[in-house]
Amino acid sequence: MANVKKESGSSLGGMFSGIVIVACILVGVLVWSFIMGAGSNFEGGVNTGAPLKGNYLAMVYKGGPIVPVLMGLLLMVVVFSIERYFVITKATGKGNLDQFMKSVQSSVTKGDIEGALAACDKQQGSVANAIRSALVKYQEVKKEGFNSEEAAETIHKEIEEATALEMPMLEQHMTIISTLVSLGTLAGLLGTVTGMIKAFAGLAGGGGADSAELANGISEALINTATGISTSALAIIMYNYFTSKIDTLTYSIDEAATTIVNTYRHFRGSLKQ
Repeated sequence: MANVKKESGSSLGGMFSGIVIVACILVGVLVWSFIMGAGSNFEGGVNTGAPLKGNYLAMVYKGGPIVPVLMGLLLMVVVFSIERYFVITKATGKGNLDQFMKSVQSSVTKGDIEGALAACDKQQGSVANAIRSALVKYQEVKKEGFNSEEAAETIHKEIEEATALEMPMLEQHMTIISTLVSLGTLAGLLGTVTGMIKAFAGLAGGGGADSAELANGISEALINTATGISTSALAIIMYNYFTSKIDTLTYSIDEAATTIVNTYRHFRGSLKQ
């Protein structure tokens, strides 16, 4: 059942990723062609003319055919970042995570397992679900009278299985965001190289007529460089932010599991006295 759930989620996630990637590239091409390349942005009313003074849309359009690809990559970073934000926020639960953890740990330490379960039901989310599974297993091993080591192994195994079901969805599109860090840089570099090739071709031709070609080549190179750096910078920031949030959630689950196990050991120790 768990494997079916994971495979179904993976399939839907892959479909969503494919649709987003294609849509972002398509939007990038459309924006570059019809908005940035609109004739009203250029002298003479056609996009083959020089950009109007101060018209940045036209300047970016002159960055060449790599620009729409870079725009698509930048849009992917934005879309996947928004999607990850909502997923991780949902996994955190309805209330403040720190307050929830303090409430659960306090209830478990006092032996109020029902109170801890009620807090999990109220909080909801992946963290609360994983902790709830451990609390239910705690009640089971307590009834069966397991010794401390058997109980610790059983509770840890239960929370590992619960985490394996809840946490993978949090990292589902993190690989894409991390890949966009490199793709943004490489695509920007490709645009830079093609722009410099045009610039040096104009320089090699010599003559005043080719000075415009030289300037256009350098401009294309710099536009692609700036767009590629912006894409990579945003991807790095978002990847590190979401990785930190996921680590916090994982740590919270491990911390709760340790509290539950220690409480059971204390319970078994009090029976022997």
